[in-house]
Amino acid sequence: MRNILSQFFVAILGGLVVLVGIQFTSDRQSNSAEFAKAVAVKNVHNNSSESIVKVPFDFVEASRRTTASVVHITAKADKKLATQQQSRPQDPFEFFFRGGGSPFDFGGPQQGTGSGVLVSEDGYIVTNNHVVEFADHLEVTLFNERTYIAEVVGTYPKADLAVIKIDAEDMPVLKWADSDAAQIGQWVLAVGNPLELNSTVTAGIISAKGRSINILREKGGDAIEAFIQTDAVVNPGNSGGALVNTDGELLGINTAIKSGTGYYAGYSFAIPSNIVRKIVNDIIDYGSFQRAYLGVSIAELDQEKAEELGIDFTRGIFIQGLTEGGSAEFSGLKAEDVIVKINDKEVKTVPQIQETIGRSKVGDVISVTVLRNGSYKNIDVKLKAG
Repeated sequence: MRNILSQFFVAILGGLVVLVGIQFTSDRQSNSAEFAKAVAVKNVHNNSSESIVKVPFDFVEASRRTTASVVHITAKADKKLATQQQSRPQDPFEFFFRGGGSPFDFGGPQQGTGSGVLVSEDGYIVTNNHVVEFADHLEVTLFNERTYIAEVVGTYPKADLAVIKIDAEDMPVLKWADSDAAQIGQWVLAVGNPLELNSTVTAGIISAKGRSINILREKGGDAIEAFIQTDAVVNPGNSGGALVNTDGELLGINTAIKSGTGYYAGYSFAIPSNIVRKIVNDIIDYGSFQRAYLGVSIAELDQEKAEELGIDFTRGIFIQGLTEGGSAEFSGLKAEDVIVKINDKEVKTVPQIQETIGRSKVGDVISVTVLRNGSYKNIDVKLKAG
């Protein structure tokens, strides 16, 4: 009898063990299924076109295309000219503007360096005016280390641009990007020769557009400043180099940094490609920039002026006066008009107008929308030369 009871309890215990095991296994399978389901959903979502988390852009191809088209420029000046420059006061941007280690800094060696971008197969190169403006001799080194003597074709200091030329053929060039289409937050690459580190590529995003930093103030009140601001690292020697988009297209010419030391401190500034292209093409075709002018003196609308005019907004451009015989006067614009749009695009800052007019041609007709005495008017303006 005792044996029978023992066998009975063993059987019950075994059954309980089996039941517990089945339940445990079931729970694990259930948990595994839920985990697998969660992972599957996550993976499908990440790989879909509506994914929130996106894989960062691969910069390899854009870098390969761009580095071949960006050149190193060595600018040399004679001692007499360099000595004359030593009496000039230093600007907060002076060191970057001169390319680093240039003859135009106090007591520096008799040469400076910068970058340039090939814009034609027969050797035309765009760079910054400040890279070449004091130079007597220019030497260009390509990405393959081949060197050329360059000549200045033309300059436009009010936009800090210059075109130089080497005697060469079959040069690699970049496709122009539409800088108007560039978006804040968009990935960009800066390519140049900072601190004698040739063919250097850095990455960042567009931080702002139409930015004025008043760096060209000594060139006059009509200087064109509507920079693309980025956080891509640039340093002395990057001047004149390329800012490109993720397709390796030329989006701008790197020109300046905002810094108290002359070295990168967070933000860099590039001249938009749509301005660069117009100025470069004019210099190549005509030897100088054929600039169109609206023929107005303007200021950004502030709250005080808006209240004086009875306007309930402060975003627009107030016309302070007209140039006699200029485009605006001829077309019917008036002093105290407030410009709110050009070609149906809102304008809120002076740099925006400078950029729009700066890339226009003499003879172009633009549509200007103004607020006058409480009413909006569209006025066609035919642009004249200055």
